[in-house]
Amino acid sequence: MNQGKDMVRIIYDALTEKKGEEIKVIDISEISVMSDYFVITNGTSNSQVDALVENVEEQMQKAGFSLKQREGQRSGTWVLLDYGDVIVHIFDKENRSFYNLERVWNDGKTVVM
Repeated sequence: MNQGKDMVRIIYDALTEKKGEEIKVIDISEISVMSDYFVITNGTSNSQVDALVENVEEQMQKAGFSLKQREGQRSGTWVLLDYGDVIVHIFDKENRSFYNLERVWNDGKTVVM
């Protein structure tokens, strides 16, 4: 298994543990030079978005992966976590629908977990 796939598994499990909704993993390695995978999910509230973010950060740190950049707001409506090979987008429901990243990256391949 390559590093990106290892990272995706850890992130997916962390999101599932905190009940992230509609978790979608998109392989963008053939259409993007910035990352290999996008992981997109949403929470039901700002506090759940925070819990999802915190669990991903904690689990990735335990596994030895360093966060390269973080965008968004604490207690906000969306957060982006950049781990290099994998970029994680966590939204509240309204903003996930508004940004509709699945449409933007529809040329990527959906990964079934």
